[in-house]
Amino acid sequence: MTKKRAIKNIVLVVLLFIIGILLAFCRFDIPFTNYTYNGFINSIKMGLDVSGGVTAVYDAKLADENSGVDLDTAIKSTINRLESILADRGYTEATVTTQQGNRIRVEVPDVEDPQEVFDLIGNPAKLSFKTEEDPNAESRITGSDIKNVEYGFQNNEHGVVVDFTSEGAIKFSDLTQELSSSGGSVYVYIGDELFTTLTVQEHITSGSTFISGNMNTRADAEEFALRIMSGTFSAELSLYESSIVSATLGMNAISSGLIAAIVGLILIFIFMAFVYRTFGLMADIALMFYVILVLFFLQAIPLVQLTLPGIAGIILSLGMAVDANIIIFERIKDEYKHGKRIPASVKGGFKRATTAILDSNITTMMVCVVLYLLGTGAIKGFAITLFIGVVVSMFTAIFVTRWLINICLAFNSSKEQHYNLYREEGVNEVA
Repeated sequence: MTKKRAIKNIVLVVLLFIIGILLAFCRFDIPFTNYTYNGFINSIKMGLDVSGGVTAVYDAKLADENSGVDLDTAIKSTINRLESILADRGYTEATVTTQQGNRIRVEVPDVEDPQEVFDLIGNPAKLSFKTEEDPNAESRITGSDIKNVEYGFQNNEHGVVVDFTSEGAIKFSDLTQELSSSGGSVYVYIGDELFTTLTVQEHITSGSTFISGNMNTRADAEEFALRIMSGTFSAELSLYESSIVSATLGMNAISSGLIAAIVGLILIFIFMAFVYRTFGLMADIALMFYVILVLFFLQAIPLVQLTLPGIAGIILSLGMAVDANIIIFERIKDEYKHGKRIPASVKGGFKRATTAILDSNITTMMVCVVLYLLGTGAIKGFAITLFIGVVVSMFTAIFVTRWLINICLAFNSSKEQHYNLYREEGVNEVA
């Protein structure tokens, strides 16, 4: 690389670094728009143990013992329904998982009013459609016959659209045909509570129906839809335990994690600069690019929800990023000891180190995949952040560090003391 090209690359490095810092850490209003840019670090989705929130664990049993559905299938269906309900209510970061086989764990991070979540989930009861105003009457349609319930607006009325499953559509068609001629009613129960009464005016065969009445606003209709959905679970739930994680505790935890990361980063900077001199300084700059890239991927990848184990994964990957640079620099030292010039030593060192770096990091990535697929929530958080960190560390060590070192060599390719390189006596320089 010529000096002229190296100078251009230095300008490019400075520009990329400034842009990266602005995008990663700064918050600012975008001119001529109403949009505020929050920065990578402020856009990362936080987990329950970091941002605070609500945890609830429910015991699950079959809502209908005669349905022919096994408990595992019912739990999976119920988890899907719970996720849908929470997402519709704006809790997009909520996680719903199985626990100990027959329990369902719900975690909702970053909640301002925890009681609202408990009121929303509550103790979901069985939904049933009856032709008699009697909680003990036979249920003609149950929650398992309903596919989805969502807000609708027809004939200037707020209401909900109920979509039935294929089997539920047949049941509802038979029910409405039976009651349409007499103008009968359908009584909708959630548990033993009469939720609403529907007057059947016509035979409905479409597999869906619009329900209105006593819903004056869209919020009323959405609340109505959520109440119906909460009764459609294939598994009947009863609250086993619940807890509220303070947002203050979460902020203290993330502050401690950030302090640990910053202190570790500073110590790494000092160590690398002291031991490897110019090489170490280039590794430090590459490490800053590593931090910026990791923050970008943490906020860009939908699967990421930063938890305390996730922060531990990031700190661990930070150490692995430095380890890759150390392997490279030690290989360069070996090449130089055997008589090669500095540029040839750099080329040979990177070539020899790349295989070792790829082997060690790929095995770590494989472990991360296994942990993510087989682990629980906390382990998944650790696995995914470590995986991201390892991938980015390989890129910065193999490509960014090499690019920066080549820039340095354009200005100084012969003074070994600047790179802390030395040869033993009697070793002759070779081309």
